[in-house]
Amino acid sequence: MDTRHLVAAVPGGLGPATPAAAYVSAQSAVDPYTLTTGRLVGTVAVLVALAGVVVGGLALARSAGRIGTGNGRRGALVALVAGLTGMLTGGLVVAAAEGGPGTGYGIVGGFAALAIGLIAAVLGWLALTRSRRTV
Repeated sequence: MDTRHLVAAVPGGLGPATPAAAYVSAQSAVDPYTLTTGRLVGTVAVLVALAGVVVGGLALARSAGRIGTGNGRRGALVALVAGLTGMLTGGLVVAAAEGGPGTGYGIVGGFAALAIGLIAAVLGWLALTRSRRTV
């Protein structure tokens, strides 16, 4: 890419020509396959939240008496904690991100962890309230 037109408008050619060009050059994109710290933390948050969804679904089915024995209280608590942990970690990733998608800060994983963690927390809460009713 030829960037001479970006720096030509500034005397001496030492800076960007427009504020938009300064914004684009300030957000350096990272290779999509580079595992940065933000991406790693975002991915772990998504996996924790996804595990909470799976456990919450199983606990909800168990509390309804569809599978296994017991009332699903332990699974409901695990799903609730995993969902809240995923949401908290995802929120921290989003708050710490200094750029948008593709910059390596893990913002996509952070937002995904927020959404999936919310689903896990709701499933855990539903299973927990259903297990209290059956006892």
